[in-house]
Amino acid sequence: MRENNKKSILFLHVAVMLFGFSGVLAQYVQVPAVLVAMGRVICSSLLLLAISLVKKDKLTLESKKDYALIIGTGVIMAIHWSSFFQAIQVSSVAIGTITFSTFPLFLTFMEPVVFKEKLRARSVISAVILLAGVYITVPEFSVENKVTVGILWGMLCSFTYAIMTLGNRYFSKKYTGRIICLYEQGTAAIVLLPALWLVKVEWRPVDIAGVAAIGFVCTAIAYSLYVSAQKGVRAQTAGIISGMETVYGIIFAFVFLREVPTVRELIGGAVILGVALYSSLKADD
Repeated sequence: MRENNKKSILFLHVAVMLFGFSGVLAQYVQVPAVLVAMGRVICSSLLLLAISLVKKDKLTLESKKDYALIIGTGVIMAIHWSSFFQAIQVSSVAIGTITFSTFPLFLTFMEPVVFKEKLRARSVISAVILLAGVYITVPEFSVENKVTVGILWGMLCSFTYAIMTLGNRYFSKKYTGRIICLYEQGTAAIVLLPALWLVKVEWRPVDIAGVAAIGFVCTAIAYSLYVSAQKGVRAQTAGIISGMETVYGIIFAFVFLREVPTVRELIGGAVILGVALYSSLKADD
């Protein structure tokens, strides 16, 4: 049992490393963020569909309500991934991943409303500290500053992820993670597909290879690995390891892109990650 636990933790770290590496790969791709997001969800949804067919998963949902909700979540996913890559392209991997980690800020106030739960004072305090972390990271409140613009895109990415988290909390009680992801990413792929004709760019071989790697390796394979590994560890442990995505992303960006975070980014990031880690530790309280 202990060996299985160690193996699950190792697989979780590998999956989270791959998640973090997607931002670095995106910096080698010169096509607009919306096309990177499109390629990601197309590649990933095709691989997930193939896996589901091989595994003979039940592909139908239980009700029209579930179809409507999961399609809506897929539309939100299209916005989420587009804003994530946009944040990275206009600023840096550090900014994109740090601001993405602020999603508990939005969940603090949205979750009690959606699921009719009590708003905890502890959660409100954590949200205020998260906001302070973002404030520290912002160099100046001006759209002329690329870092500030990157943070704004990152906050949109974070907000949309919070909405997706609420949707997935509902779906996870009825369906497997692979089916949920297949529907959401398939919807996002359909939503983003028109960008292939609307956004005129010249695709280089490295762009195609980069987007394919992000879609197949850093999304479909990483997600499947993550879901499988979750079965062998506590949800709290999985949440803590997930928080390492930002750390891995910053390390990879330094090694492969020579991106060095500023002091403000490091301090603000430490505050944001600290709150995210605390939220994971207290998730089952």
